[in-house]
Amino acid sequence: MEGRLSEEIEVKQSRGRRPRLTKEGDDGLKTGTTGPSSFKEKFAVVDDERRVKVSEVVEGGYLDMGFTLYRICMEVIEKEGQKGECIVRGSIEYELKEEAAANAALVSIEPVVAVMQVAADYLTKNYNINV
Repeated sequence: MEGRLSEEIEVKQSRGRRPRLTKEGDDGLKTGTTGPSSFKEKFAVVDDERRVKVSEVVEGGYLDMGFTLYRICMEVIEKEGQKGECIVRGSIEYELKEEAAANAALVSIEPVVAVMQVAADYLTKNYNINV
């Protein structure tokens, strides 16, 4: 079984610099939401030119619950013809064993949306001269 969840947040910034998303540390994620409390992840893609970051769970967490793939993607997309505006898109892609199909209900985009909102707030505050 496989699935995908995604969300987008629009960001208005007007300094003309290309914002980038970065991550500090390498300890995995701990959240207060349903699902695993911790896991280790690795970056599969870090492309500053395309402004894309893709991480995959490599230990613990969802892998302990029957998932064979749990991938988190974050990207910043410039809006065509809209100088100073971009979209922050986050998605979760997953695959799990058929016998663990019920665990698909544990997948939530909310922790990714929370990170996206922090990124959007940062971009607005630090790249917008009208704030």
